[in-house]
Amino acid sequence: MKRESAVVEKTLFRFVKQVASLAQKLTDAALIQLSDPAGNGFAGWKHAVLLYLREHMDAEYEEIIDWAEEMERIRFLLGLRRGKFPAPSTLCKAFKRAPMSVWRELLRRSAELLDQNGHAAIDATYFDRHQASTHYLKRTGRSIRTIQATLLVDTAEGAILDLHCSTKWPSGMRIGPKVALRNAGDLRSLAADKGYDDMSFRESLRAAGVRPLIKHRVFAPYDHAHNARIDDERYHQRSMTETVNSSLKRSHGSAVRARDWFRQFREIALIAGVHNVEQAIEA
Repeated sequence: MKRESAVVEKTLFRFVKQVASLAQKLTDAALIQLSDPAGNGFAGWKHAVLLYLREHMDAEYEEIIDWAEEMERIRFLLGLRRGKFPAPSTLCKAFKRAPMSVWRELLRRSAELLDQNGHAAIDATYFDRHQASTHYLKRTGRSIRTIQATLLVDTAEGAILDLHCSTKWPSGMRIGPKVALRNAGDLRSLAADKGYDDMSFRESLRAAGVRPLIKHRVFAPYDHAHNARIDDERYHQRSMTETVNSSLKRSHGSAVRARDWFRQFREIALIAGVHNVEQAIEA
């Protein structure tokens, strides 16, 4: 039992060390958004580490603070003594305060921990919002109970490069260009199913130097011909997105815990970043 405990502790420390390295590389402008605006709080990167750790361990704010205080190596890494860790409410406020851009930047940096080949795939998955009580849902007038998360995944090791979240379930033809083109500099090809079938999307990808591997919806014989010319080996790597989606749901659940939609979006970005770090330390 002691040996198993030591292995688990070692793995957890590797996770924390990796996240700390990522967070410390963020610019001061990004980190300050995690800290107390008055300048009296903890460094932003320390908040990021504890929030990533909370998601990794599927713990409450109180639990993760108590656990981290008992880990000597984590206390040393964070430069905090027992009793000097942020209060659970402080950690919660840091998560609420930081904009989506901070979590997306951390996600991008976490993806760099994994090997990438520039061949990516895009697809959508869905997270439930039913964690809140029925009373809360009625009081806030919230009727949408599912969030659409569109993930851009590199097919080499399943690194999540970027994402887009929405409560309105927009079509892939609207979201695909937004996600893919802001990452075009890192892509060589992009595979997607027929939900992303749009000629202007293909043309914009080609203009950015990205080869589109997007199946055509079949309305005429020439659509079959277009599909036949697609590189099957590269296109079928699109299944990597389904593998990643399944892994996210198995490891972190299919429902988000936050109540507000903007925190739910950040939570999904946080989950994606945690997934990348978990895959990196297991490699």
